[in-house]
Amino acid sequence: MVLQRLRIAAVAAMVVLAGSMGSPGIAVAAPDHSALQQAMDELVAAGMAGVQVRVRDGQEVWTGSAGVAEVGRADPVPVNGRFRAGSITKTFVATVVLQLVDEGRVQLDDSVAAHLPQFGLDPRITVRMILQHTSGLFNYTGEFDSDGSAELGILPMSGPEAAAALNRTYHPDELVRFALSKPARFAPGESWSYSNTNYILAGLLIEKLTGLPYAIQVYTRIIVPLGLRSTHVPGTTSMIPGPHAHGYADFAGTGDPKSADVTNFPATSSWAAGEIISTTEDLDTFLTALLTGRLLPPPLLTEMRRGHSFGSAGADYGLGLLYRELAPGCTSIGHDGGVAGYSTVLASTVDGSRSVVVSLTTGPSLARDDLEGLERMATTVREIVTASLCGVTAGS
Repeated sequence: MVLQRLRIAAVAAMVVLAGSMGSPGIAVAAPDHSALQQAMDELVAAGMAGVQVRVRDGQEVWTGSAGVAEVGRADPVPVNGRFRAGSITKTFVATVVLQLVDEGRVQLDDSVAAHLPQFGLDPRITVRMILQHTSGLFNYTGEFDSDGSAELGILPMSGPEAAAALNRTYHPDELVRFALSKPARFAPGESWSYSNTNYILAGLLIEKLTGLPYAIQVYTRIIVPLGLRSTHVPGTTSMIPGPHAHGYADFAGTGDPKSADVTNFPATSSWAAGEIISTTEDLDTFLTALLTGRLLPPPLLTEMRRGHSFGSAGADYGLGLLYRELAPGCTSIGHDGGVAGYSTVLASTVDGSRSVVVSLTTGPSLARDDLEGLERMATTVREIVTASLCGVTAGS
């Protein structure tokens, strides 16, 4: 993603183009499911191992899939299989932080350094800034400079070292301290730059305020109350439980699907910035509950949804929520996510009445340096989201 440069930067950049939501009061035609299926087939032909899509219009739900659950086998992608949701984790974490604000345990304009003094953070960095990516902190997973050059993060991006790093256990403090060893991107509050470091700090803040692991707070405040039975915060557990499709990243360039299979790994390098495992149905249930006021009182939901422009035309970022204009009069709200082997888009209309969730598993032959091909895939994903929420094709 442009928003999340975790392990497969090019595929991540593809997915952020599709973050979605539609405005109320617009007459929207029902999506053409045959066209959606064709678009999914095109993504598989272009290098995705599998795709699953869930589209909801009120109480009506359509699900579809393309590709295979595992390369070399004929089993199809399960339409409600589990997958690594990546940075959609951030929306869960931001929700918990705002619940703690509602309880009076912290304020959005509190200095983060006052709660987490061990890091020597700039005292001007506030809770609001880490939730909205305006802190200026270096992204520990790496940064793109304005000239297009990349500054690598704590994780190698290619070769055997990248595969080995994927299976290493990382501690949140290690991720933060690596980021703080790099110069800040800008003074706190002066600009916007997506940084996974912000949400590692948000997870640590939750733990400091509650005295419990952030994962326990996500379970007790969101997962259990909403009945998200297929959503997990895995911690050091490597396996994806239940039915799921496999994801691939050929870091070593062997061309062997088995060696490129990155389905099972401890997601400690993502932690509160992107470790959650879920399904299309559970993510739809979560976002709908959030947008319809089941998780936050109206004043804090308003704060969460107040967007900050980040320089991309028609795009804004709230507190753990991404807005993007998909078509004239049709804007989207939600988040997207990407970790090794998996990319996800979660999107809804403003009022929560329509939604779409797209889960992609990358294939072992996906060429990460084929920027034109990745751009075409990005366009296809955006068309799926736009058709599902706006009833029009992207750009029309």
